[in-house]
Order: sequence, then C-alpha cells, then structure tokens
Amino acid sequence: MGFAGENTVPVPGHLKRPGQDGYRTPTIEDVYYYHYGQHFQPQTDHDAPPVLFQACERLQNQQRHRRGSAGSMDTTSTERQLLPFREKDKINFKHRIKHFTWTYFSLTMATGGMANIIYQVPSDLRFKGLTVIGWMFMIINMIFFLINVMMISLRFHLFPATFKASFHHPTESLFVPALFVSFGLILINICQYILESGTGYLYTVSNILFWINGGFSIISSSGIYLLMWSTQTFTIATMTPIWIFPAYPLLIMGPHAAVLASKLDPGEGVNIMIGGFTLQGIGFLVSLTIYAAFVYRLMTQKLPPAALRPGMFVSVGPAAFTCAGIVNIAYNAGRQFPVDFLVKDGLAVPIVQVVAYWAGLWLWGLAIWFFIISCGAHYSCIGHNGGLKFGMTWYSFVFPNAAMATSTFAIGKVFKSKAIQVVGGAMTIILVGAWIVIGYCMIVAIIKKDILWPQKGEDGCEPGFMCMQPDCEKCVGAMKMKVKIRAGNGQRAWVASGVAGGSSSSTANLNGLSGGASNNGLPRGATEDEKMVAEESAAMENQRVREQREIDDVELGLGKEVEQDV
Repeated sequence: MGFAGENTVPVPGHLKRPGQDGYRTPTIEDVYYYHYGQHFQPQTDHDAPPVLFQACERLQNQQRHRRGSAGSMDTTSTERQLLPFREKDKINFKHRIKHFTWTYFSLTMATGGMANIIYQVPSDLRFKGLTVIGWMFMIINMIFFLINVMMISLRFHLFPATFKASFHHPTESLFVPALFVSFGLILINICQYILESGTGYLYTVSNILFWINGGFSIISSSGIYLLMWSTQTFTIATMTPIWIFPAYPLLIMGPHAAVLASKLDPGEGVNIMIGGFTLQGIGFLVSLTIYAAFVYRLMTQKLPPAALRPGMFVSVGPAAFTCAGIVNIAYNAGRQFPVDFLVKDGLAVPIVQVVAYWAGLWLWGLAIWFFIISCGAHYSCIGHNGGLKFGMTWYSFVFPNAAMATSTFAIGKVFKSKAIQVVGGAMTIILVGAWIVIGYCMIVAIIKKDILWPQKGEDGCEPGFMCMQPDCEKCVGAMKMKVKIRAGNGQRAWVASGVAGGSSSSTANLNGLSGGASNNGLPRGATEDEKMVAEESAAMENQRVREQREIDDVELGLGKEVEQDV
C-alpha cells in the first residue's frame, strides 16, 4: 500500500473474490486513502459490497468540500496519526524523545571514565590544574546523568509501551545496564574527589552505597542475560562484543573497591576488598565465556559490519577493568589486611600482591591484544563515506579504552616503570581529545537527525524483531488497522493487529485514538468520518453474519436429513 502522492491504489483484499486473495475484514487504512485525496476505482469483476462504495463516495464529497472551503486539506485527528509517515522532516520534539534509548547512558559512562582516568594519573605526570579538570568531568558527568534519567523517564511516560519494548529489543536491552555502570562510576568519582576531605558520615554512606551498587550490579547483569535467553534468539552471525555489556556493572566493582579501600582507615576495608574482588571475578568469567563466542564469530563470519565495529572496543573493557581492579586491591592489601589474615606472620600481603601483580600482566596484555584487533578492524572504514556513521556506540572509543589507561597506570605503579606510566599519560591525552570530538559529532548527528530519529537508533527494527511503532517505516506495511464488529451485542471495538495480512481475530488495543470508548463503542473524540466508516462497516459485518447464519442453518438442516436417512 502507499500513501499520499502515489498515482494508484491497490485493490483492498476484502474486495477480491474468495480464492483470489482471501477474505479480509475491511480496515480503517482503506478509508485513509480517501482522506488523502486518492480515489479508488474498483474493478468491475470484483463483487464489492455497494455499501462500501457509498461510504467512499461520501468521504470523497466531504473531502472536496473541505478543500474548496479551506483551500487545503483539513488535518483530522486520524490524519495526525500518520504525520510521522507523511512528513518525515517535521517530527516534533516529543516524537524524538521516543527514541531516547538506554544507549545514551554511554555518554555518562565515557564522561565518568574520563574523571576516573584523570584521577589515576601518577603524581610525577600531573600538572597544576589537572585535578580541577577532573572535578569538571565529575560535575559534568553528574549533570549528564540527571539529564539522561529525566529524558528516558519522559520517554517512558509519554510512550509507556516503549518501556517493555526496551527490555525485549535485541540491541537496546543490552544497554540497560549502562544506567548502573554510570551510577557506579559516579560513586567511584565521589570516592576519588570528595572523600579526600570527607567526614565519618561520608565514609559510612560510601560503604552503604558500595553494597547497594553491588546488589544492582548482580541483579542487572543476571536479569538482562536471563531476559535475553528467555525471550530472544541470537545467531553467531549477529554476535558482537556488545553481548558483554550486561556484565559491565560487575566489572567496575573491583576498581570501586580498590578506591574505597584506599580511603578507609586500616582494617576497615577488608570486607570491601573481598566483596569487590568476588564481584569482579564473576564479571570477568562471564565475559570470558562471551570472549570465546566473539572469537568464534570472527573466525567463521569475518569482521562485523562497519556500523557495528566501534562496539568491538567493548572487548577491551573486561580484561582492562579486571587488571586495574585486582592490582589496585592488592596494592592496598598492606594497609587493610590484619597481620594474621589467612596466614600467620603477615605473609598474606606479599602472597596476594605477587599473584595479583603477575596475573594483572596477563590481563593487561589481553586488553592490549583486543585493543589492537579493534583498531585494525577500523582501518577499512577510513576514507569511505558512510562507512562509519555516527552512533552512540562511538563512546566505545572512550570508555573501555579509559579502563585500559587506568590499568596501564596500575601496572606502571606496581612495577615502578616510568615508561609504562608515560604510555598511560599519552593515552589519557588521546582519550580526552576523542571525548571532545565524539561529543561534537553527537551534537551534529542530533541536528542532522542521524540519531534521536525513527529507525536510526538502537530501538529500530532488526531481523526477527519488529518494533510495531507508528513512526516505523519498516512496520507500515505490517501494521493493519482494523475495525472488529462484535455482532453478539452490537458493541464496536477499535483494534489493531500487529502482523500484515493477519486474521481479523488477532487484535490489540489501538492507542492511536486515545480518550477511551464512548457509548457507541467508538473512541471519544472520533471524527464524523470515523463514525460513518464504523457504521458502514458494522452494516457490512452484520450482513456477512446473517449470510453465514443462513449457510449454517442450511448445513444443519442437511445434516439432520442425512441422519434421518441413515
């Protein structure tokens, strides 16, 4: 089917004879064509009900009258429902908020990561004002976080159906934990920049928030994976490192515990260190299993499409965060572990440190290896127009690599390597520049409608998933607006089926015409055209029901005669 501007209109399926295209209940879409000035010329060899032609002729006459009096077509409430389809460049701010997905929390992840990496810069590489820059990143990150929370709350308030859809979408659902990662990074930044001069009250609150964050991390990570495995089906060909993302809330618990333990009084941070180390291990081992699937996908399906390659940097994060977490936890073991902890004579501290430092080298090397692979995968995208279009996944260039920079600082600190620390400093400068450039690209993308736009975000249609939203081009052909007549009590219910060409019995509530139902079964505020179409459709349906009852009576009579003959 087409919309305004097309020269021809296909014959509706319900006007075709049985056996040609099958019987179909008349749809409200059939009437939309007449609203938009299209005139349907039925073919003579189709047995169309005369009542439908009368209704269509009346609508055409009313349309001509409106055009003659007003000089332009009047936009009814029904027509406004289709404006996102007809005038793509005039979607208002409300409909753009509809596409504010969980992915936008990657902005706060990257900004919080920048505040973290600036704090980790060694003292001999710091300059006057660097701490102020770190404070600025922390404050900006808090502001961004509040804006994101308000925007996504507004999205769910204005479009309630998108809340459930965001958890069932195969891509957007993977970014739900970004909310908890952003929250955890804010807590880490608070420990880094505020607890320096904090009181006992702040330390107590920080301890409580650490365990709350740990609970959120476990629930969000396991919950998202369980929801994915219960409702969605993936193939290895569609696998990307974004599958690791639900484990990210667990991957920042080790660094969080290390920072908090460094600020607590000796002996008070043991439980924090044990809890952080445990949660960090869970996150890394879960990520390790997905690492295997990712490498298998690369071996069998080659590199992902260019638009998905920024997400490859997500594979850098698990090893980098775990390296930074366990190395910094072990570094603080000397001031937190009691003398008789685990073993006598204080041997626990050197044992833990030796094991953690050398294991950290392996993890650091693994992060560097995935970083090289991810950088090399983008070589083919350089210089190709449209090969790498902006998306919020571009912040994967910053956040996971910020973790690698902090792990580089940690390795350089414990092994007392000035060269490694200088490499970490160079990475910090590059990441600050990347954060600025990506922020600029995000603003340009919003202005050019490359993001916050239908089918241009992580909430769009994908193979095997149809969003079934009114502003979705890919679902226009699939969404069939139907009027189902309940012949039993004469009540008319407006319904919409979610599958193209589906049976008239498959129905769902039509949210496009809001306001509830009036006494005659129509929504409140329905136009005269809609009322007339409903009445004509009711007459057609009642006629069909009467004819079917006559056929049933005949068949029943024949059946009784056969029984008597037998």
